[in-house]
Formats: sequence, structure tokens, C-alpha cells
Amino acid sequence: MKRRQDRRRTSKKRSKGLKATLLIVVAALVGLIIWIGTNDWNVEKTLEQAGLSNSDSEKPETSPGTEDKEEEDEQNLPPAEVEPAPPEESAEKGEDDTPFDGGYVEGQQLPSEPTYVKNILIANKKNPLPETFAPGESKEARDAFEEMAAEAKLSNFNLTAFSTYRSYDYQVTLYNRYVDRDGIEAADRYSARPGYSEHQTGLAFDIGEVNHEKHWASSSFGTTEAGRWLLANAHRYGFILRYPNHKEDITGYMHEAWHYRYVGKPISEQIFKKNITLEEYLGIE
Repeated sequence: MKRRQDRRRTSKKRSKGLKATLLIVVAALVGLIIWIGTNDWNVEKTLEQAGLSNSDSEKPETSPGTEDKEEEDEQNLPPAEVEPAPPEESAEKGEDDTPFDGGYVEGQQLPSEPTYVKNILIANKKNPLPETFAPGESKEARDAFEEMAAEAKLSNFNLTAFSTYRSYDYQVTLYNRYVDRDGIEAADRYSARPGYSEHQTGLAFDIGEVNHEKHWASSSFGTTEAGRWLLANAHRYGFILRYPNHKEDITGYMHEAWHYRYVGKPISEQIFKKNITLEEYLGIE
């Protein structure tokens, strides 16, 4: 008799356990259905949220060299020239409706030899370079930049030159792109016409701070701590801010807080102390 009672009790316990298990399973299924429903019945999205998706392993592999190619293309197209901010209107047009020349000598032919003034290679809107002039990036300028960047790191600024030498042909592509997008008047304020770019000299360095790309080729770079450090110290390494603020009537270009030109230490120190442009120092237009 006692054994039968024990068996009945055990059977009841098993029945209760089975019912509890079934209730848990049903609750889990209902919860899963509700979860999938909140994801617009997207099972894959639900699995990703649960960390059970194999989507990463199913992605097609990138062909060898593709990522390097894309990165190289990015570096060849600096932010300022890929997405330059349209310049603001700074002056009213004259009543005589004189055609806008952008500061250039219209009809001027590119020379057969580059122009040097006081032994300084010059490239501006009045003094172009030969189409065939292709010196590449200046080693002296690069060495000076690396020395400057090393000191900047001591102050926790990781500087990089994101654009230096550019060929004549490359400048053709850039300039035409900007003219097509913004018109010739706007383009002439922030981009040099082919043959007139300082970058073709190999001495111009567009400088920014690593991991702060939003300030690259932007006037905002001048307001950052790294930008202020560079402005205060670049002359010690032979660099000058090429296009200072409020000097567009002299340089021909709007303010570029990131564009530095290597001229050598003695000259850079004089230009910095006098707070003048390269044109003013050389006494040229």
C-alpha cells in the first residue's frame, strides 16, 4: 500500500515537472515570435541581435590589393579638394561688369622655366610653372616636416601631411571638377589653375592632425590646439602659413589654415616675425 502511494506521488511530481517544462517552452516560443515581430519579421536581424548571425563570415572576401587601392585613392584626394567649402561672397562686383579674372593674367602662357625670386621658387597667380615641371615632393621639406612632427608629438599632437606634391595633370582634374561644381569665380578662390599650384613645386604641405580628420583642409583646423601649435612653431622648421586670414587680396586665395609652404628657416623666421605673406616678403604680386 505504501509503495503504491509513493508511486502516485512520484507520478504526480513528474507530471507537474512536465507541465512546467512545457509552459517554459511555450513562453519562450511566444517571446521569440514577439521579438521577431518587433524586428519587422526579419529573422536575420533578430539573429544578429542575439549574436547568432553568420553574416560576417558570409560576406564576400575583398580581392587582394583592393583595400590598399581605395586607401591610396583617398590619400590622393585630400578632403579640401574633394569637398571644399564654397567661399562666402566677400566683395561686390564692380558697376562696370569687368570680367572676373580670378587674379590671373588672362591669356598668359605657361613658361618654359620656373620663376625664382631671391632664390625662392614661386608659384602664384602671376607666376606659373612649366607644365613639364615635376620635381616630386621635396626631401628637404619632408625632413623638416618630420622633425617638426616629432616635436609636436611631445605636446601630444600627431601631425600628418595629408597632401604634398601634385602633378600638373592631377591639378587639371581637380580644378576642372571644382569649376564644374561651383563655377569659375568660386573655384579660383580655393583651387589653383593647372600650372599655378604651389603643390606642383613639391614644397607645399597640407597639414592636419591624425584622428581629427573633420578638421583637415578646414578653417576649423586653425582653432584647434594642434592648429595653434603649428601656427606658432612652423617657422622654426622652415614653414610658413601660405594663405593667412585677411590676405586674399595679396595671395589670391582664401584663408587656408592647413596649407604650409617650406621656404627654409632664415626666411620663414623673418616672414613670421613681420607677419607678412611670401608675396610681401619678395616684393611681388
